[in-house]
Amino acid sequence: MKRRYAMGSFLAGAAAARAGDEMSGPALLLAGYAVGGSATEASALLAGITVSAAVGGPLLGALLDRSPRPGRLLARALALYGTGLVLILLSLGRLPLELTVLIAVFTGLLGPALSGGWTAQLPRVVPRERMPRANALDAMTFSLASLVGPALAGALAHLLGAPAAVVASAALIAFALPAAWTLPMGRDQDRDQDRDKIPPAASLTADLAAGIRAITHTRPLARATLASVVSCTGLGMLITCTPLLGERAFGSAAEGTLLLTCTAVSALAANAVLARRPRTIAPDTIIWSSALLLAVALVLSATGHPVLVVAAALTAGVGEGPQLAALLAIRHRESPERLRSQVFTTGASLKITGFALGAAVAGPLATHSLPTALLTAAGVQLVAALSFHVFRPGSC
Repeated sequence: MKRRYAMGSFLAGAAAARAGDEMSGPALLLAGYAVGGSATEASALLAGITVSAAVGGPLLGALLDRSPRPGRLLARALALYGTGLVLILLSLGRLPLELTVLIAVFTGLLGPALSGGWTAQLPRVVPRERMPRANALDAMTFSLASLVGPALAGALAHLLGAPAAVVASAALIAFALPAAWTLPMGRDQDRDQDRDKIPPAASLTADLAAGIRAITHTRPLARATLASVVSCTGLGMLITCTPLLGERAFGSAAEGTLLLTCTAVSALAANAVLARRPRTIAPDTIIWSSALLLAVALVLSATGHPVLVVAAALTAGVGEGPQLAALLAIRHRESPERLRSQVFTTGASLKITGFALGAAVAGPLATHSLPTALLTAAGVQLVAALSFHVFRPGSC
């Protein structure tokens, strides 16, 4: 019963924190526009809180790995992230934009705590034999958050105003604090002592270097990381194209949001099936095959036909959801226990960077030609699948 309760607490905390995180982006966009009256100001806030995650991820992971009570450090990171959201809101219209964006940048440093930092603690909650199912359930919290978060942000902004949506996102993150604070402190007793052993006196810099080596020199981990980052670049392109795709296929840019809802529901359903049969397909196979499935979805989207566009959104979810679950499974399987948090948070940072790059490239492409942008994104997914097979780590 203790383990069941611990897993339920873990999932509830993860779902709340990640829903708050998914809310925060749209909420900040709406608040920035409502207070500043400028799309430029709104996008600057979102860019500020996103871009710094690439820097914060490795450092936060290394600190979690070195902490004797990582759950409490994780809880503090969540508290600071939620506080940062409130400070951004309070500074809007009262401080110069540059200072508000600077607050967003410092807040974004802690963003990987809500994704990789939390998931890295899963082996503390469940025994190794239950990890495949627990991993699929954890991946479902990402899909659930991506479904609920933006919708809740939009609804609250409509009913109570954009500032209320920012406050609600911070409140959801705060709701997760007890689950993080009470995470078990014991380490996995079945770890490989020889592979994981690092001198206790190693410096933080040495730990950071060891984490990078673990990602780049462990073949399954390096291949999965590269393929997932490239695939996330393609996803960034797809999401950027959804407003134009909704307008082209259904006559309204707002319909693009419904397409993202279809994708989130499909991803949630696919991971629910995977949770029931977690060992049906090897995670390594899912990584590259899901990229191919996403390529098919993007080609279907490029047709612009309403039925095919909906089918594409559903297909994308079937690819995206299990890909995340497979990636988390490979990280748990291949990461040295001493460096697990750093591997997870660094991987999350790299994916965020890839997503941002894809979004930046897709904007001008979609403005020029929507089918070209979507087909380019499909090509990126093919590169992701191919990179999994041809990449040879160890030369970095």
